[in-house]
Amino acid sequence: MSIHLHLRAVAEAEIRDDHTWLAAFMGKAWENHPDEYAAGIADSIDKVWSSVNDLYAAAEVLDADADKPWTLPIYGGRPVAHSMDADPSNPPLMILNPPGVSQAADFLARVSFEELWNVARAKLAGWGRDEAQARQEFLDHHRDLQGFYARAAAAGHGVVKAVWA
Repeated sequence: MSIHLHLRAVAEAEIRDDHTWLAAFMGKAWENHPDEYAAGIADSIDKVWSSVNDLYAAAEVLDADADKPWTLPIYGGRPVAHSMDADPSNPPLMILNPPGVSQAADFLARVSFEELWNVARAKLAGWGRDEAQARQEFLDHHRDLQGFYARAAAAGHGVVKAVWA
């Protein structure tokens, strides 16, 4: 079974706070994901996004910033509520507003992957996986998220997040 966290940069004026509309928008974006990924306006993480969040949570050990910007790249934003007549098969959705996107971009630009990895390595490299392979996988996710959030912040965009199963 494949499950993905899908992130899509969107101009704030184009985001409708309506679950049915956003689910349709994100569904179309998911169909076009390879092109949108290549254009730098989308990203996705297959299955391990919670572990990527665990990598960023290591920042709390390194810096007890009260704002906790490490929470923003993966789980940051506000949930978009289903309406009573919404299709229950629609994905969970979240919207991270442009200031949150900028905070996420700033966090990702200044945090040291090596320091995060040193704190979180034991937890993330487990389950019989080769540590070098796991490290590279998380580094690749980190670099993708750095670029994605930097571009979204520079454009003043928000980020819509969906979970696809």
